Amino acid sequence: MSTTRRTLFGAALGGAAGAAGAAVGIPATATAAHAASWQLKWSPSASGDKLGAFETIEDDRADSHPAGRPHIFATGDNWRFNMHTVDRDTSTDRQRQEVTGLRTSGGNYLKWTPGQTWRVTYSMYIPNSLKATTTFTRIMQMKQPGTGTSPIVVQSLRRVNGVQTIELKLAIDDILIGRTDLDPLHDKWTDVDFQIKVGDGTSGSVRWILKSGSTTVIDKSRTGVDTFRADRVRPKWGIYRSLGDTSGSLQDCYLLLTDLRGYQLV
Repeated sequence: MSTTRRTLFGAALGGAAGAAGAAVGIPATATAAHAASWQLKWSPSASGDKLGAFETIEDDRADSHPAGRPHIFATGDNWRFNMHTVDRDTSTDRQRQEVTGLRTSGGNYLKWTPGQTWRVTYSMYIPNSLKATTTFTRIMQMKQPGTGTSPIVVQSLRRVNGVQTIELKLAIDDILIGRTDLDPLHDKWTDVDFQIKVGDGTSGSVRWILKSGSTTVIDKSRTGVDTFRADRVRPKWGIYRSLGDTSGSLQDCYLLLTDLRGYQLV
């Protein structure tokens, strides 16, 4: 199976702005009145920007496995995240190899703040070696920046009654947005479309779409939810997992990402 992938998300974003706005909790009348549309704000290239595409890099920040470095790097059109069973984070009951944020030209980065609506699209390749676990295994998070801050949204690989699944959950209020089987997505490219309206209390919303080829695997959304803690919202990608798994699923593995794009609804 080839691990080189190009997607068509950019073309797909040319659809009706009213429908896009409604999906993330913006009234259709307001959307039409202001002619809201998704504007491309971030389109890095793995081959060109490499790790400069991101705000920060968290590659073995505890210096637990120097021989395995780099754990995070660009290879061809993809960003690759390697995880070894010996890797440890600063909290030694877990592992973390992640990148954060959307860095733009000039060393600046995009800030997601209350009232704004953002969308990230990309393709991910999940090999069979990256399995769902009985404890947390996260491959995308939305967080408030800062050490020790709690997540806002998590895309996780979780075992449910022995079945491997991929899910999206609002971590603040422990709300499950959607869940689907992981096994059919192993060893192939899956397209991700994640949308968030940043809002405190009940003023936020999210939408989560996964596609495998031309097939929509899942399309779930939720409005009237809390998607903000403090400061701003910052995306994270990579592998962040607990060592407390009881299913025997932890092994050396990796994750590939490509065609990362960031859009703002304006």
